[in-house]
Amino acid sequence: MEDLQENLFRDEQSGGSRDSSMPYNAPFRPTRLPIQRSSVCSRAYFVVVMVFFHVYILNVIALLLYVHYSNGHGELVGGNRASSTSVSEGGSSLPPPSPHPPGEIHEEDRGQSFSLPRLEGIRVGHVQPVSLVAERTHKMRTLSLKPLLFEIPGFLSEEECRVVVQLAQLKGLMESQVTAPSQGQEEANQPLLSLSTEEVFSLLDLNQDGLLQKQEIVSHSRSRDGTWLNPENLRQILTGLEAGATGMLTLEEFRRVYDVPQHSERQPGGKHRSRFAQRNKHTWLYQGLGSHHVLRTLKNRVTSLTRLPTALVEMSEPLQVVRYEHGDFSNAHHDSSPSHPETTCAHTRLAGNTSALTEVSCRYLTVVLYLSSVEEGGETTFPVADNRTYEEQALVQDGVDLTDVQETCGRGNLRIRPTAGTALLWYNHLSDGRGWMGELDEYSLHGDCPVKRGLKWVANSWVNVDPDHQQQARYQRLVAQRYRAKSGVEEHYQPLSHSDLHQDL
Repeated sequence: MEDLQENLFRDEQSGGSRDSSMPYNAPFRPTRLPIQRSSVCSRAYFVVVMVFFHVYILNVIALLLYVHYSNGHGELVGGNRASSTSVSEGGSSLPPPSPHPPGEIHEEDRGQSFSLPRLEGIRVGHVQPVSLVAERTHKMRTLSLKPLLFEIPGFLSEEECRVVVQLAQLKGLMESQVTAPSQGQEEANQPLLSLSTEEVFSLLDLNQDGLLQKQEIVSHSRSRDGTWLNPENLRQILTGLEAGATGMLTLEEFRRVYDVPQHSERQPGGKHRSRFAQRNKHTWLYQGLGSHHVLRTLKNRVTSLTRLPTALVEMSEPLQVVRYEHGDFSNAHHDSSPSHPETTCAHTRLAGNTSALTEVSCRYLTVVLYLSSVEEGGETTFPVADNRTYEEQALVQDGVDLTDVQETCGRGNLRIRPTAGTALLWYNHLSDGRGWMGELDEYSLHGDCPVKRGLKWVANSWVNVDPDHQQQARYQRLVAQRYRAKSGVEEHYQPLSHSDLHQDL
């Protein structure tokens, strides 16, 4: 290494004494090529990136708007809007349905419509926690998916059950309007509850000319008796009228359009019987402002359970309390009615179609509260719960009508034994896919088996909703206007009586 350095030193010294005639050879050094550096974030590349970024942001905003408006109707927006998502399988508790204090009705709630959230059943037997009262979590168990049915044990305390029964007794109970005749009274009552096709035709034919016209049917359909002509019969008859070339029906034509849906309702001898028969006693308890604190508490608890807007629950029917004694029953029926152009909801008749043929009950869901336990019998039965398919003709098997709980209570698919304090919740209607009430859930057919030993006390809490969301909104606006008008009178004169407020709501 030292020798190499000495040689290099001598070469440098000798280089200075080189002959000038000899060419000078400079030491070799690598030549650098000019290289132009390109910026990674060039201007063109930056513009492309920003364009794609803005397109992505616009797509996200469009997706959020689509999800927002697809969850419910554009007009159904309210300050008390409840989320349509239900409790996840993870078991998180249901939040309170309204930011307002319970028991208080707000004017902004009264004049608005809302989307209708639905709980999720997940699967039969699934248990999920629900938060209904402070410092306690209730367990809600799915009993069926068709209809969507839940059971909530301990929904009421023993004291609350006792108070509701006492309030019902204090007000007084009345016999149910539709009563099944006893064996001794069957012949005497048969002309009122059983009518042949010829008799129905004769009653509808007002001028007795042997032809049925639409005006004649409309005139009779305004009767709310409902023992022999119901909305389904009306729809069937009107469909036959519209299908005919003359717009009228002869007796033979009437037989073809009227007899078909009646086969399952025939008695021996060609007579028709009432589809819904029951024997019990009932009364109605007002749950609005100024009512007993237990009744108000139950109303708020139902609101928390269903997660529906407070105003919607407040403007529904009062609490119905029913007592079943030995042998009392209720044949299988639907709490709500299918939607037809010729019908209008009874609860929205203030804003309803005055030309509608008849009024029907429109009940989005049912909450049954068991106020007592029954020693034997009295089960709530769902004859076709969770069937694969629903066919009305299948309700008659081997000549036995499954809707007749006196004969076929034990053959129902699902039977729930009454237990004091337990609540049942089921939906009478399907969803329309847009956050509102859809078609009637045929699987919600249910009845009450005869009580064999003991007394059965139950309370029915219904939430009324019109299938036409615009009509429901008009109804709520009318109620809001009356509420504001009477509130102004209250400031200058005297408080409203509870009966007046109940009549409006």
